[in-house]
Amino acid sequence: MKRWIVYGSEYGTTRRYAEACSARTGIPAVDYRSAPDLGSCDQVIYFGGLYAGGVCGLKKTIKSLSPGVQLILVTVGLADVSDPENIRSIRASIQKQVPAELLRRTQIFHLRGGIDYSRLGFKHKTMMTLLYNKVKNLPPEKRNAETQALIDTFNQKVDFVDLNALDPIVEVLG
Repeated sequence: MKRWIVYGSEYGTTRRYAEACSARTGIPAVDYRSAPDLGSCDQVIYFGGLYAGGVCGLKKTIKSLSPGVQLILVTVGLADVSDPENIRSIRASIQKQVPAELLRRTQIFHLRGGIDYSRLGFKHKTMMTLLYNKVKNLPPEKRNAETQALIDTFNQKVDFVDLNALDPIVEVLG
């Protein structure tokens, strides 16, 4: 079976997960920007960082997949992935990026990443500041877990990476 781990990571958290998965499974890992031709792959495991409601690099990667490929999608974001509301929000975003037929056959996993505001580029720092300014004055009863996480971690360095969370993914990959 020909398979690749492909990842879209801007600041390194998603790359850490992808490389750790590669080390544990022996499946080669590559950044989506330098991925080989994926058209002949039987299985693609895509690790994608969540940025502004989208999965980094996913659209470009999907365009290069063959119609019968098995896709395993792993999202990595700041929000708590044990919160069902966060999962619903992430999955709604995924539905906008993945064609329905492929999505029906895709296994999806969610991992928690981190953020280091000192490393953010201008665009992402501006977006996060604007978002923070929008939600910081919301009354507590109007905040969801995602907005509360943003408020709690704003302008800090936080790392929620848990490489043990890869266990179910590694198990699926056999």
